[in-house]
Amino acid sequence: MPDYHDDLRLAHVLADAADATTMDRFKALDLKVETKPDMTPVTEADKSTEELIRGHLHRARPRDAILGEEFGVEGTGPRRWVIDPIDGTKNYVRGVPVWATLISLMEAGEEGFQPVVGLVSAPALNRRWWAAKGAGAFTGRSLTSASRLRVSKVERIADASFAYSSLTGWEEQGRLDGFMDLTRACWRTRGYGDFWPYMMVAEGSVDICAEPELSLWDMAANAIIVEEAGGRFTSLDGVPGPGGGNAAASNGTLHHELLGYLNQRY
Repeated sequence: MPDYHDDLRLAHVLADAADATTMDRFKALDLKVETKPDMTPVTEADKSTEELIRGHLHRARPRDAILGEEFGVEGTGPRRWVIDPIDGTKNYVRGVPVWATLISLMEAGEEGFQPVVGLVSAPALNRRWWAAKGAGAFTGRSLTSASRLRVSKVERIADASFAYSSLTGWEEQGRLDGFMDLTRACWRTRGYGDFWPYMMVAEGSVDICAEPELSLWDMAANAIIVEEAGGRFTSLDGVPGPGGGNAAASNGTLHHELLGYLNQRY
């Protein structure tokens, strides 16, 4: 199996630089905010952080392609870095500390591009999570100061904690009734949102989570961290990986039942 240690080390360097940029503008009174064509907000910090990461990658990995939320795809080849400079921009704009920079390296294979390195850095929460294919998932402040991540061992939906982002999107897909049935069946539900539910699945504090509408940069880093922690990450239709436009993540044991609820159609 390939060794991705150097790529993971680079991801930490990228995240350190991103954290400095995002924290410098967090809660700034003169923060510039625009509305994109899809009606979602983008700040000057989103753009400058992605530009910073791209600049580092151009120097350190000039042959690798880059896909970012704000500036699209650049380059071709079997290796592609996928960047979300600020996942949770709406929180960032309002001064809510639940946002993160998501960095992933994906490699081409028989089943298309799949993540082999993933890092999620949430500096306002003072948290960071990461994983590399075959090497496990970890949380801490650095590669040398980290704790191993492992999903929970909860075996019943009735005992499960279910996290989601919002109710938006479920009804449009005809999945709202199944979603609501799932919330009633679970022990606990919370709308933490964005990257955080996936990280909590990886560290075993949440058992299942799902979102109906996502982009690749929202999921690539989360997917490998959940999987390397022993969980499962698929589309709502059960296709493994982050390429399905939506996501379901679990401790693995509950995954089939999770998908069953979310695919109920009335």
